[in-house]
Amino acid sequence: MCQFTRRGMLTGLGATVATSGLTGCLGRGAAGGLDSITVAYVPIYPNMQHYVMEREGYYDELPVDVTIERFSAGPSVVKAFASGDVDVAHFGITPAMVLVDRGTDAGILAANSRNGFEIVATSGFVDRYERAGPAAFEGFEREHGRKVRFGVPPDGSVPDVVLRYWIQEDLGVGEMESAITTSTVPPAKAVQTIQSGDVDATIVQEPFTTIIGRDEGFGELVWSGDVLANHPVTVLFANERVIDDGEVSQALVERHVAATEFTTDSPDDAAAHAASVIGSGVSRDLAETAMDSRASEFLSDPHAITDQAATMGAFVADVGNVDEPVATEDLFAFGPYDAIRP
Repeated sequence: MCQFTRRGMLTGLGATVATSGLTGCLGRGAAGGLDSITVAYVPIYPNMQHYVMEREGYYDELPVDVTIERFSAGPSVVKAFASGDVDVAHFGITPAMVLVDRGTDAGILAANSRNGFEIVATSGFVDRYERAGPAAFEGFEREHGRKVRFGVPPDGSVPDVVLRYWIQEDLGVGEMESAITTSTVPPAKAVQTIQSGDVDATIVQEPFTTIIGRDEGFGELVWSGDVLANHPVTVLFANERVIDDGEVSQALVERHVAATEFTTDSPDDAAAHAASVIGSGVSRDLAETAMDSRASEFLSDPHAITDQAATMGAFVADVGNVDEPVATEDLFAFGPYDAIRP
């Protein structure tokens, strides 16, 4: 049964937006069918389905013309999405939360990936942490006269939320800013930054986790799947025009599911697709090796990430990235997935 939901009245991006959605329904919106859509992506390994969909021609099978745009980071996609320049995006779940919180009529059609990070550090600090646990942070500061230096992702990103949750909730060593010294490090710079000695620890995703794992000077502090079991990383996010056009939204999710199945059945080919699109030093061999990592888990089912999305949403609101937790029924648009996977 199709259930109609009404999104709350939210203030964001300098304007008050009254939003009303048919997030559970298939069928065309009031404006009629779509002729074209713009799909945005951030070139990170967790967006594996996009690389498969692009290289295997799955976008060509959609009943609309597709324009693909590459963005350097989630915040730039948020701006483009909010301004209406982007219809669909492969990016982190926390930017999706920010957009819905700010009143954007949109929803998550499918999951992309989960459990996708390792928190790593120099071997010296890893040894200290294995001996002392949370007390390692205070002990390090006493011995070195400074706090542990962490390379951190942009504020409000998924890895930022995971790292904050680990330090503040799991370890209980205080607010992140008081427990460690931080410097913002983009994912692609994480390996270079920690290997140069500029930081003592960082949180990384594949394939960079694999690179650091090859270096005897570094080791793992914790896997994000042990911090927030089955936490989402990236998602397939679409605006209301796409969601309401049943032919388009259903076809998009069908091709997304096909890309996930392709990744499971032909991981080396999927890795090659990822390497060819991401570039930035991500070789085919590296991308293939990273497929074996526990931080490489790809899926489509949006229902599989709702529980931890709610946990993360509450924490995101607690640290002030959104005004209040975004309700599951406002964040997800399950209709297209449920229509093809009854």
